[in-house]
Amino acid sequence: MKHLTSTALALILAAGAARAETTIDFALWGSPEEGEVWKTIAAEFEAAHPDIKVNIEVADWDGYWEKLRVQVAGGEPPDVFAMDAPLYPDWQSRGVLLNLQPYLDANPSALDGVYPITLEAYRTPDGLFGLPRDFQTIVLYYNKDMFDAAGQSYPDDSWSYDDFRAAAARLTLDANGDGVKEQWGFWAEVYDMEPFWGPVVWAWGGSPVDPAAGTTLVNTPEAQAAFQFIHDMWKVDGSMPSEQELAQYGYDGFLAGVAAMGFSGHWSVPEYAAAGLNFDVAPLPIGPAGRATGVNSAGFVISADTDAPDAAWQFVQFAISEAGQAKLANIGLAVPILESVAKGEAYLGQPVQINQALFVDALDYAHMKPVFRGYEEWSSAVGDALNLAWSGEEALADALAIAAEDGDAALAKNQ
Repeated sequence: MKHLTSTALALILAAGAARAETTIDFALWGSPEEGEVWKTIAAEFEAAHPDIKVNIEVADWDGYWEKLRVQVAGGEPPDVFAMDAPLYPDWQSRGVLLNLQPYLDANPSALDGVYPITLEAYRTPDGLFGLPRDFQTIVLYYNKDMFDAAGQSYPDDSWSYDDFRAAAARLTLDANGDGVKEQWGFWAEVYDMEPFWGPVVWAWGGSPVDPAAGTTLVNTPEAQAAFQFIHDMWKVDGSMPSEQELAQYGYDGFLAGVAAMGFSGHWSVPEYAAAGLNFDVAPLPIGPAGRATGVNSAGFVISADTDAPDAAWQFVQFAISEAGQAKLANIGLAVPILESVAKGEAYLGQPVQINQALFVDALDYAHMKPVFRGYEEWSSAVGDALNLAWSGEEALADALAIAAEDGDAALAKNQ
């Protein structure tokens, strides 16, 4: 009887071992709805990898980074976590990320079909310590109802910045002449370079920064001319709402339905659609140096301290595969990094009926958002200085000089 009991116990233990799971945690920023989509992606991965379980942890942007810093400092980071490309060098240089190059060398086809520009942010002399998950290009959003009401033709690929400025002025309305505007021609977020002022500077032939040289370039002649254009649209034409004018409507003038145009990435599409806006997208206008936009990506990294590097890599590999990317396209917040998916039904056939292909086509004239150690500190230094001009506290020329000086100090601190 004892012999039979021991055998049965051995069989039970063997069966349990066969069913043993490796559990990995994947942390990301996003909305609860985005988290639910990631759970479906994880479930599809688990179906193909029954020995691996994936826990999805989602937090808002600020909460995500706060928790991640605590987890890493405490030696308990998630196995896989999301990364914003400009912040990647800060994390990679700290030695907390796993080098993925050995996995890529063992599987050379893993990156087949990935848009090359999306990989550039993650390259280091020692290999790739991260991979892009999706990308964002900046385009021009326009409210079709507002354009129709004004008898204004929709923006197209022939528009110059002069055309854009003139249309924004025509679409700015003070219907009863009481000095209080009910509608503005344009709105964009102006603190960070990504949505607006970076693409404008590039279109004027300038560049925001040269990280290798440790130089902030917002005060070059080309950049000065670009910022003068922004200043004149905002402060002379009055076709962009001031912070005080926008305050009663929220943070996004286009979303609030009080701005006829806006610059933004694909992340705005679900929110604008949910608000019931009748909108579409067009290429950014042509500047003195040609058409330009920016491209940025969110990515995956694996903790150097993970106990399950192979399982973590398998999950990342699935997420950048056609199956994973097609599922990711369902979120609607960004553009897939795989050309086959970005040009296929999963992305182009999204329910929101706008020119989805434009976000992909914009790669032809896109500049990569700068990626370097200390980006966040540099961006804050430059953004704070520029706000002195937008608020009227400093003349534009003085604000640009301060931005260049403070930006250089931030770069020097992080060399």
